Amino acid sequence: MSDALLIAAHGSRDEVGIEEFRAFAEAWQQLRPDRLQEAGFLEFARPTIGEGVDALVERGARRITVVPAMLMAAGHVKNDVPSEIREARLRHPNVEMFMARALDIHPALLELCHIRYREALEGRDQVTPEKTVLLLVGRGTSDPDANANIARVSRFLWESYGVAFATVAFSGLARPGVDEAIALCRRMGFARVVVQPYFLFDGVLLKRVYGSIARQAEADSTVEIVPVGHFRLHPLLIQAFEDRAHEAVHGQPDMNCDLCKYRVKLIGRESDLGAPQAGHHHHVRAKVADDHLEDDHDHRRRARRRTLEPAMMSGASPAAEFHPWDARLLERLQLVPRG
Repeated sequence: MSDALLIAAHGSRDEVGIEEFRAFAEAWQQLRPDRLQEAGFLEFARPTIGEGVDALVERGARRITVVPAMLMAAGHVKNDVPSEIREARLRHPNVEMFMARALDIHPALLELCHIRYREALEGRDQVTPEKTVLLLVGRGTSDPDANANIARVSRFLWESYGVAFATVAFSGLARPGVDEAIALCRRMGFARVVVQPYFLFDGVLLKRVYGSIARQAEADSTVEIVPVGHFRLHPLLIQAFEDRAHEAVHGQPDMNCDLCKYRVKLIGRESDLGAPQAGHHHHVRAKVADDHLEDDHDHRRRARRRTLEPAMMSGASPAAEFHPWDARLLERLQLVPRG
């Protein structure tokens, strides 16, 4: 079976953005020369996604993974790209096709945010984090799910950068807009506003973001407004895309979260990586169980609390005696049928 990869991009009227994307696609191909690869666009550039699929099939592809080159899962990822894949399946019924999910919030992208943030501040006057506000700018869509993920990213960066405050803005289709948000940040009393676009490649919307930064900086010289560079080509970006491509075919082995601080290395939470699964609420569990004991066991409850309370006051985590669930308690919790 010949495996193949199709990178599905949106496309742009901005030629610089198209060239950045093509450089990224070429770098990814160089890292995986064993795999067939093509790129396709929804609009504004050729080849189209359908043409890219057809080219891969002509080259012998029998299993194609389509990876959206889009950060958040909004209309393009949820509707447009799947529609293109559906039509391609009708043309090529003997070819397996998988679709990867959008990048969304990936640990490698959070790390890349830090790199671009440090690059932007390098060589500038020292301003303490307590006097700095972060404004994270997303593309903005009509899908609240995608917009909410930008807010999630801002929270991750807020906690890891150590800035005093973080908020979000959008370049289009959602509020607040970039001019509106920067003007608000300027009035909050911070010495520095760092504006960080959460964008893959250059384009019309990104240039609007930097235009807003320039206008707001000119309007008020008393507050330093620092623009941060977008992601563009970087090994961490390729890593995030490769992860999405792999899981599209092989599945996600994760238990219940993408960004669990115990499973992946998060900036600012590195010490939690790989921590053993040990409960920290033994004293609470003991108290809950004791509260359901019969009245004639009150003396045992009081004795146990006398044992736990000094340890709790000292911050220790004593091993509590386990209380077996009795039949009446299970019945009250509706865990067993009533007789």
